[in-house]
Amino acid sequence: MADDLSDIAVGTWARLVRVSQGLLGKIETDLKRAECLPLDWYDALLELERAGATGLRPYQLQDHMLLAQYNLSRLVDRLVKAGFVARRRSPEDGRGQVLRITPAGRAARQRTWPVYRDAIQRRFADKLDDGAVERLGEILGKLRD
Repeated sequence: MADDLSDIAVGTWARLVRVSQGLLGKIETDLKRAECLPLDWYDALLELERAGATGLRPYQLQDHMLLAQYNLSRLVDRLVKAGFVARRRSPEDGRGQVLRITPAGRAARQRTWPVYRDAIQRRFADKLDDGAVERLGEILGKLRD
């Protein structure tokens, strides 16, 4: 392990984590105040909506999600109980499950989007000009890869 990690790198790393967690918390608060879906519910429903009629296996859903989901099975159970997701046996192997968004789940996700969009605008996009957003996207892309 390199001993020459700069104080700037460590400080910037800490700031990135704090800012990310802070923004997510503020957006969650905005959604809760508006009586909208929590972010993890929205994230799962969005990915299932994008998957269309074929749906997703649980491991595929987890791979597609924007937010880390440490207990996907509990999340799916809550979404099924709310009537937002249907769970079916996989036609390929009969043991696995396929998850599909229901009309109620689609409607709930669509009701949440305007509040989420406005929160992203107010808490993130309004703070940066277009050039800064583009540069940040490039930097984050390098970190992802």
